[in-house]
Amino acid sequence: MVSAVVLIAVVCAVIGTVTTIALRSHLYQQLDDRLGDVAKRASGPPRAGQEHPMPGGLRNGSTDPLLFITMGPQDLGTVGAVVDDSGSVSRAVVSEEAESGQRAEARNLDAEARATLGDVARDGRPHSADIPGLGAYRVQYTEGTNGTFLVGTPAASAENTVSTLIVVEVCLTGAGLLAASFAGAAIVSVALRPLRRVAATATRVSELPLHTGEVALHERVPEAEADPATEVGQMGAALNRMLDHVHSALSARQESETRVRRFVADASHELRTPLASILGYAELTRRGRETTGPDTRHALGRIESEAGRMTGLVEDLLLLARLDSGQALSYDASRPTDLSPLVVDAVSDARAAGPGHVWRLALPDEPAVVRADPARLHQVLTNLLANARTHTPPGTTVTARVVPRGADLCVEVVDDGPGIPAALLPHVFERFARGDVSRARAATSRGTDAPSKAATSPSDGGSRGQGAGATPSTGSTGLGLAIVRAVVAAHGGTVTVESVPGHTVFRVLLPAVPVAELDAWGAGVA
Repeated sequence: MVSAVVLIAVVCAVIGTVTTIALRSHLYQQLDDRLGDVAKRASGPPRAGQEHPMPGGLRNGSTDPLLFITMGPQDLGTVGAVVDDSGSVSRAVVSEEAESGQRAEARNLDAEARATLGDVARDGRPHSADIPGLGAYRVQYTEGTNGTFLVGTPAASAENTVSTLIVVEVCLTGAGLLAASFAGAAIVSVALRPLRRVAATATRVSELPLHTGEVALHERVPEAEADPATEVGQMGAALNRMLDHVHSALSARQESETRVRRFVADASHELRTPLASILGYAELTRRGRETTGPDTRHALGRIESEAGRMTGLVEDLLLLARLDSGQALSYDASRPTDLSPLVVDAVSDARAAGPGHVWRLALPDEPAVVRADPARLHQVLTNLLANARTHTPPGTTVTARVVPRGADLCVEVVDDGPGIPAALLPHVFERFARGDVSRARAATSRGTDAPSKAATSPSDGGSRGQGAGATPSTGSTGLGLAIVRAVVAAHGGTVTVESVPGHTVFRVLLPAVPVAELDAWGAGVA
C-alpha cells in the first residue's frame, strides 16, 4: 500500500516536472519571439555601409530613438535603452500606462537599472535579467539603422503562469495521493477481509488448550474463504486440512489416554481386594497360635510394609483416575475449612517423620478459610512437606506459611535446600517424575552430609517429584506432586514451583471464602 502511494507520487512528480519544463520553455519561446519583434522595431533595418545611424526622422520626424517604446504594439512594461559609441547605456526608459488617456508613456530608469541592462551580453540573443524596481525581464541586444539598443520585455506573466501551474500540480498531486490512499486502503481492506477471517480462525485455534488433549477442535475456515480458485482460499483450505489432521491426532491421543486411564482405574480397583487379603493373612499369621521365628516375623513385617505401600500406590492411582475423568471431590461445600489447623497438623507429622530438619510455621492471625475437602488438603500439605523432607539433607529449614493474596489464600512450603535443576522444573508435577532413588538413599545414609539433588530427565523421573510418604529405603511412587496438582485443580486452585540453589518454594493458591459468607457461617468453621 505504501509502496503504491510512493510510486504514484514519483510518477506525478515526473509528469509535473516535465509539464512545467515544457510549458516554461513554450512561454519563454513566445516571449522571445515578441522580444525579437520589439528589437527589430527599435533598431530598424540592418546597417548597409553606414557607420552611424541616421540622426533624425526615426519616428514620424521625431529624433527620439526610444519613441518605439510608447508607439508600438508591444506590452506595457517594455524596456528600451540606448547604447552609445562607448558601449555604455546612456538612457533607458520603460513604458507605463499614461494618466492623460494616451496608450502609454515612457518613464526614465535610474542608474542602477541602466547598469543592470549594461551587463547584458551583447550577442543578439535573449537573456534573463532581474531589473531593479521592475522584476524579471528578457533582454536582447540589437543594432540597426536606427542605432544600438537594449530592449526587454517583462517575464512576470510567464513566471506567474509557471508558478500557478506548479501550485495546481502540487495541489492536484496531493489530493490525488490522498484519494489514492483512502481508495487503496478501502480496496486492500476489502481484499484482505477473507485473509483476516483465516487469521481469526488460526488465532482462535492457538488459544485453545490443545495440550490437554480434551479439546474438541471444531474451528474451521468458512467455505467462502476456502475457495481453491484464489490464493487466500488455497491458504484457508490448507489450514482446514491441517486442522483436520490435528483433530484426528487429538482424538486418537484422547482415545488412547482414555483406554489407559480406564485400564489403570480397573487394575487399581481389582488390586485392592488381593492386597487386602495379603495384609489380612499376614496379620493373621502374625497373631496365630503357632510360634514364629525371627526370620518369619521379619518376613511378615516386610510383607505388611510392601503390601501397605502398594495399597497406597493403588489408592493414589484410583484418585488420579477419578480426577482425570472429571469426577468432583466429595465433600460438604457448605462447611468452610480453615487452612491453619491443617498446616499445623501437617507440620507436626513432618517433624515427627523428619526430626533432623528444622520445621517452622508462619500463620495469619485471622482464619484462612476456603471451600475444600479437609482430608484432601491435608494430603496436599503432607505430600509437599514429605517432598521437602525427602529431597533435602538434614539440617535444612522447611517453612510452611499461609499468606492472603487478594481473593485467594496462598499456602507456601519453602526450604533452603540445594534446589531443583532448572531443566527439571517444568516436569516436577508430572506422574512418575522421580529423582535418582539411589542418590536419595545415599543422601540419607550419609547422615548430615548435604547431597546434591539428582538432575534427571523426565523419562528418568525428577528430583523433588516423589510421592508422599516416600522413605529413603523404599524410594517413592512418583505420584505425590501429580496428586498435589490434581487435587488443587479440583478445588479451582493452582500450584507452582520456583527454585534456585538455597531457595525452593511450592506455592498453592486456593479461592478464599468471602468475609461476608464467613461471618454468616459463624462458628461453622471446621
